Amino acid sequence: MCDFCQKLLLYKRYISMNKTILSKITPHVVAILLFTVIAFFYFKPVIEGKQLIGHDTESWMCMAKESVDYNKSHDDITLWTNSMFGGMPTYQISSSQPYNLIKYVEDVFHMYPNAVYFLMLYFIGFYVLLLSFRLNPWLAIVGAIAFAFASYNLIIIAAGHNSKAVTIAYMAPVIGGVFMAFRRNKLVGGLVTALALSLAIRANHVQILYYTLILLLFFGVVELVYSLKNKEIKSFLQSSAVLIVAALIAVGMNATSLLTTYEYSQYTMRGKSNGLTTDSQNSQHGLNKDYITQWSYGKAETMTLLIPNFMGGASGGYLESDSHTAAKLKGYGVPNVEKVMKDMQLPLYWGDQPGTSGPVYLGAVVIFLFVLGLFIVERRTLWWLLPAIALTLMLSWGRNFMWLTDLFIDYVPLYNKFRTVSMTLVATGFGITLIALLALKELLDPKTDKTKLLKPLLISAGITAGLALIFAVIPSLAGSFVAPSDAQLQGDYAFLKETLPLDREAMLRSDALRSVGFIIVAALVIWLYIKNKLKPAATIALFGILFLADLVPVAKRYLNDNNFERKRKFETLVEPTNADKMVLQDKSDYRVLDATVSIFNDSKPSYFHKNIGGYHAAKLRRYQELINMQIEGEIGQLFGAFGRAKTFEEIAPVLDSLGVLNMLNMKYVIYNKDAAPLVNPYANGNAWFVNKVRVAANADEEMKLVGEIDTKHDLVVDKAFEKEVPLSTVVDTTARIALKSYEPNHLIYTVNSKTDQLAVFSEIYYDKGWNAYINGNKVPYVRANYLLRAMPLKAGNYDVEFKFEPKSYSTGNTIALVSSVLLILALAGFVVIRTRKEKQTKE
Repeated sequence: MCDFCQKLLLYKRYISMNKTILSKITPHVVAILLFTVIAFFYFKPVIEGKQLIGHDTESWMCMAKESVDYNKSHDDITLWTNSMFGGMPTYQISSSQPYNLIKYVEDVFHMYPNAVYFLMLYFIGFYVLLLSFRLNPWLAIVGAIAFAFASYNLIIIAAGHNSKAVTIAYMAPVIGGVFMAFRRNKLVGGLVTALALSLAIRANHVQILYYTLILLLFFGVVELVYSLKNKEIKSFLQSSAVLIVAALIAVGMNATSLLTTYEYSQYTMRGKSNGLTTDSQNSQHGLNKDYITQWSYGKAETMTLLIPNFMGGASGGYLESDSHTAAKLKGYGVPNVEKVMKDMQLPLYWGDQPGTSGPVYLGAVVIFLFVLGLFIVERRTLWWLLPAIALTLMLSWGRNFMWLTDLFIDYVPLYNKFRTVSMTLVATGFGITLIALLALKELLDPKTDKTKLLKPLLISAGITAGLALIFAVIPSLAGSFVAPSDAQLQGDYAFLKETLPLDREAMLRSDALRSVGFIIVAALVIWLYIKNKLKPAATIALFGILFLADLVPVAKRYLNDNNFERKRKFETLVEPTNADKMVLQDKSDYRVLDATVSIFNDSKPSYFHKNIGGYHAAKLRRYQELINMQIEGEIGQLFGAFGRAKTFEEIAPVLDSLGVLNMLNMKYVIYNKDAAPLVNPYANGNAWFVNKVRVAANADEEMKLVGEIDTKHDLVVDKAFEKEVPLSTVVDTTARIALKSYEPNHLIYTVNSKTDQLAVFSEIYYDKGWNAYINGNKVPYVRANYLLRAMPLKAGNYDVEFKFEPKSYSTGNTIALVSSVLLILALAGFVVIRTRKEKQTKE
């Protein structure tokens, strides 16, 4: 062959190779571009420079303020904050994982504005999952849209449940990677699993990861059964080994977070009991059952998966100007009723939960396809998805299906650590949506016999559309449409007792008919495809349009342009009240009780002050027990004094008697946002000396005594610390101890005494990190007054230092670095092997 011919052949091969590569990557590039366009179109306000600040985002901003400010201005980072509940670790607030290199992957997605970022993660995560199930990339795009716009996914973005949203997005590629490792390519599946799982763990929502594990357990059992049946146990074990290594790497990369969180969790409300039997609210291991099941989905409420307004939608919603409520207002002669209805938020939800931001709506089209999938999707897939769907659905009923809930709380590991059981619907919705898309895959498969699809199509449409139609025609089957909260409607609002049930009924009927319409249209599209009136590409496109038309308007009810506001700095989102400004003039260290908010369910005061209260789902159990047994009682005494007293002199004796609040150094009480705060001159201060020790035989006695003693002079210790403290000391009236230097993770006290003393520090006892030093030497300290620190001190003039330096953090960092390097090497090795194989194939 001539030289020219050889060059021409090489050129043709080059062009052919590039065309192949281009054809492979084009759908993925289009997917990213299309997802981006849809996300920005849905969140148009971000283009105008507006931002979405959900309630939980604002709450996080307040609780994290002290630690974020410290980290910005110091070379090290603080792992402790005093901004809530007297002090707690920042592991679940603003902890840093410096050696988890997966953060650089996350940073790529963070180039999108915040709200768009979450929607893009939903899209891409489910897209990867569907590709692992060998769906056509164009169908995978459509499937990602169906998953992303399920109402709950948008509702949690609106609420600011950021870690939950991110973990939900990553659960899809985690399951996709595991599926791929068992069914297609072990190495690729292992790498996808390692990457996705490391990102999911990093997102730090353990509850969603727990539900992901439930799905995977069902999958694993079914795969094991089929491997035994097909005599493929060797392949099963190989896949399992690869996935175990992938999981270990993913866990290792997040070791910093996991080790510190696990260590801390043992001492939180989710951990073991402290032996306190007199606190009925908080004496069991794990969370209280009433607390766990407070948000339980109603059995009938499950119909919201098909009919969004089956239970009225959100707790606070708006009615149209043609509603029964609007008609009644017009009858009363209320002017401009249209505007009134736009501004009037009403209690529309009438379900079993205490309240809700909106229903879990998966889409009428998705539910229809899911039922169709029961007839045409492969049995092996249905065998693991259907039991998982059924179980998680029943678990979402919580107290409405208590025998199963009791079983899981009492016997299933870790289940009693989580609240809001209705969240299991995340797994339910995932399984239903996956089956729906697999049904479309089977439907569009050229190998499928179209003639066998007509009967399943008619049955599926009949079941789903028929069910919705029944409620449209006879909505009273759903119930009375009366909410427990309706009884509170009195006076000028009493008429709502009559109109709201009628409007709720109308809402159900309207949405039921809406679902019927979407199911009929979806069934018609499939019928036209079966009859060869539509090509596969057109069918995919039409379903993409149907998913958008069905899901987006419902999602917009709960997350729309009204949720956005002009971009401002976080610092301006929470404005200090006049009372806050007055307190902030005091530059010493103290704690504040803000009675203008829900003291133990609001984090706003933590933005400005070291707070007696706060809001966090994982507060220390000892602090919660003290709240239940002592603090709430003392707050009640204080408020009672406010109601009786006319002068400070009448309140002073009560303030002096508040031994627990005073030992927590409560110097200010904010009772009116615009008035000067009450100054408490009886606060014990940052540290003080006591001269008498009471030894408690158990937790109950310790709790009882701490409410009885004079905390300024006396001390209570558990018998376990009896030998470590003197039972009495020599009084030195000139002895002094004071806070010399404050940083949240480093406290320095100056001591001056002529005799040996016993000091109490108004700081939370947490020995899994707090170390005490005198002259550079580590010294012991004990727990006192149920949750504070105490230390015997020798006579002299010197400094006492407390440093927060948990070993779990430094150990976690080392493991994370090693694991990150291992993943990089694994990825590099895969690229090298893949490149060599492709080169050998071409040769």
